[in-house]
Amino acid sequence: MVSVFADLEKMPGFVAGKKRSTGRNMCFTNLANQDKLTCLQTNHFFASEVPENDDSPILPGLPDDVAKHCLALVPRSNVPTIGGVCKRWRSFIQSKEFITVRKLAGMVEEWLYFLTMDTEGEGTHWEVMDRPSHKCQALPPMPGPVKAGFGVVVLNGKLLVIAGYSTTDRSTFASAEVYQYDSLLNNWSRLSKMNVARYDFACAEVNGLVYAVGGYGLDGEILSSAEVYDPDTDKWTLIESVRRPRWGCFACSLDGKLYVMGGRSSFTIGNSKFVDVYDPEVHSWGEFKNGCVMVTAHAVLGKKLFCMEWKNQRKLAIFCSEDNSWKMVPLPLTGSSSVDFRFGIFDEKLLLFSLEAGPSYQTLLYDPNAAKGSEWQISDIKPSGVFLCSVTIKA
Repeated sequence: MVSVFADLEKMPGFVAGKKRSTGRNMCFTNLANQDKLTCLQTNHFFASEVPENDDSPILPGLPDDVAKHCLALVPRSNVPTIGGVCKRWRSFIQSKEFITVRKLAGMVEEWLYFLTMDTEGEGTHWEVMDRPSHKCQALPPMPGPVKAGFGVVVLNGKLLVIAGYSTTDRSTFASAEVYQYDSLLNNWSRLSKMNVARYDFACAEVNGLVYAVGGYGLDGEILSSAEVYDPDTDKWTLIESVRRPRWGCFACSLDGKLYVMGGRSSFTIGNSKFVDVYDPEVHSWGEFKNGCVMVTAHAVLGKKLFCMEWKNQRKLAIFCSEDNSWKMVPLPLTGSSSVDFRFGIFDEKLLLFSLEAGPSYQTLLYDPNAAKGSEWQISDIKPSGVFLCSVTIKA
């Protein structure tokens, strides 16, 4: 699982900007030239033949398991089209089972999504990178008010944008709203609200559930509360609070547990080195004091956590949960250390995106599985604007 969210204390919010093309297949323009599926060109798939209620077969004349496999074989570029055929098909496409069947059929594709700021600095938007060309296409605008300080999690092939805050007349208002982007149907929807409005908090997916911890609350108070989201019930449930209020922290999933580190705590002076670990099996928190502080970027690749600290932008800090140890890997750079980086994951490799815009800045690629001395490369993958954060979705 990869969970990458923005630098919550610095990230600009979504801003309603210029209208962009949001046609059903706009995210997959380079795939649109593929031959249309024969099944979509026949009368079998039109309204007179497709099911109109939950009791009808998915495809008339076929067992449902076979029909589900047939739908899972549809290329991703055509999924928005078949999702509009009938409610039964759309419901199946939106389910976790659809992703599972696509995995079994070998049809899952990996796509990289960016949150970027326009080069003019006028607003932000989400975009998706086309695999063959590495060119980016804008997603439909996210609904709701302009927000910052939110969390971002990937769950079941979908992108969740969680909570955050909005500002009106110099006043900050914490939000409990949650929005979901369906990467297969290319649309946004609203999920159930959280129990506690919060921003600058930690969040991550663990074992198919989403956890949110700490942050600031409605009145700017520092939170120790935590809650978990179950996509099957579309419900948030409060769980045991962490032992100390903390904000500006981040979370990740390692070995089936939730790790929360970084940021600050009202119980300590300066930045916290405490790591809070939640075990879903026993529903309780543990802790140890060996975490990174002032983390500006993080990502999980394989079974290891990669971090970059504000005070050391020229080294990767790699955490191994087996013995709670850290390993430092220098970046292949010389000169000024003032250029900050943020992380992305693509094709089981770590991408380091410069926060400086311009053709002279390149994306670094780190392959932990490469032969010694060959781990670092240069990549041509870049967002269209100033990079804020990225997520990888496999669906």
